[in-house]
Amino acid sequence: MSKPRNDKKLDDLDLGSVLGFLQVVWRLDHALQSKSKRMSSNLGVTGPQRFVLRVLTQRPGLSAGELAALLHLHPSTLTGVLRRLEERGLLARETDSDDARRAVLKVTNSGKTLTARLANSVEDVVRRVLANAPKSQAQSARALLGALADALEA
Repeated sequence: MSKPRNDKKLDDLDLGSVLGFLQVVWRLDHALQSKSKRMSSNLGVTGPQRFVLRVLTQRPGLSAGELAALLHLHPSTLTGVLRRLEERGLLARETDSDDARRAVLKVTNSGKTLTARLANSVEDVVRRVLANAPKSQAQSARALLGALADALEA
């Protein structure tokens, strides 16, 4: 397989609105995957693993099913992420104090320590980009990407 050319002239080619938009979406997907791999090496967790820890830090006590619904993931997709976080001692399943039949997820102290480090995380990059963007632009981008996700999931 040949290495892709890093040629600004290729980025300037007019692919039309649909293909041009898809080009940016694929570029974003690739950048997220690459950053996630670097995070795994540097921080010890992938982007999705850190995202799960951050969400559970803000919303402790969710069940795995509730977390999957919140993240718009199939529960089987989330199972591997949760298992790896549990194996590393970053996440624990506990019995719900209100319903002994229900298991809830809690970030451990080790997990909380890990989520406090922001440098070089996907979240840190997103935070910086959003801080430099007009609020209306960020809201429009979120709405457009959400509509695209809804349409693809339908």
